[in-house]
Order: sequence, then C-alpha cells, then structure tokens
Amino acid sequence: MSIRIYGNRLIRTPNGQQTRPTLGRVRTAVFGRWQAMVEDAHWLDLCAGAGTMGAEALARGAQNALGIEISQNAAKIAAENWERIAPGKGTIWKLDIVTGLERLKGRKFDLIYFDPPYQSGLYLPVLEAIGGLELLAEEGELAAEHDRRMTNLPEQIGALIRVDYRVYSDTAISYYQIHLPEANEMLLDA
Repeated sequence: MSIRIYGNRLIRTPNGQQTRPTLGRVRTAVFGRWQAMVEDAHWLDLCAGAGTMGAEALARGAQNALGIEISQNAAKIAAENWERIAPGKGTIWKLDIVTGLERLKGRKFDLIYFDPPYQSGLYLPVLEAIGGLELLAEEGELAAEHDRRMTNLPEQIGALIRVDYRVYSDTAISYYQIHLPEANEMLLDA
C-alpha cells in the first residue's frame, strides 16, 4: 500500500496491521502547527513505522531526520521512503527505542514525533528519557500521538511540560516543550 505526503509524493507502507500510519488529517494538523519550524530542523522520529512523518518533514525541508524503529520490515521501508524523498538526509536505526535513546545522549532535536503502539506502555519511560537526556532543543517541540482515551499522560514529566492537547476523532496529540525554571523565575522577578 502507499500513501501521499507533501507535494503529492507517494511513499510505501508495510502490508498488514503491524504498523499504523499516522492519519492524513493528523499529519496535516501537526505540520500546520510546525510549518514555520520544519525547514532546516533536526527531526527525530520515534517508533517511526514506515517513516511517514519523517518523510513529510524531509519533503518540507527538514535538514535531516533520524528514525528509530524496532520492526525490520518497517525500518527497511522507512529508509527507502526517506531516501526517495531526500537522498542522504535520513537515517533509520533498527533498534529498541530505549537502546536508541541512550545512543542519542548529547544530541539535540528541534522536532520530535513519538508514535508508539498505543497500548505499549512506552509513553512515560520514553518521555522521561527524552527529558532526562535533554534531547529536545530549547526552542523545540515534541508531539506524542496517542489514543484520545489515554488519560495518564502527565502535564509535566521531568523537564517536559505539555503545552497543548488536540483530538482528531480517536487520535490525540500531546505537545511538549522544555520547561526552563530559570526563565520562569526571571519573569517573576521582572
């Protein structure tokens, strides 16, 4: 199966139900919000699946994209999709997400898209790791895609604070940014 992304480009998706591509209206909403931030961004795609979101980011001018995906088949398709969209600008690591995050220590990403299997139990540990490893750039934003019925995503988790929450039918997106206590203290002192 294939789907269309920015500029009417086709990308491949794996057969079967093992990977769930992000819905078109969700992609449109996320990139509508991030349109001024995507160009030249360093993109991190967690639980990348077929790489639909990363392909969209690359098609819209992201400087580079790094994806982490545990499925061999999905990782292979994502790498092919990214190479077709932006040769040499995308890399897919076929790794467990926790192992992959540990390897990223010291790197910063402007935009992070996190879309694990909804019932995986990965949300809290991965969000904690992202904040603890300081992977999100100071002016960056993270979007976590989840089931709208999921109520256990916190308003703040470590250094990350939820700044927005949007619902699209059964899918929701929680947006997080880095919480800088020093900046808030300076505002209070002013």
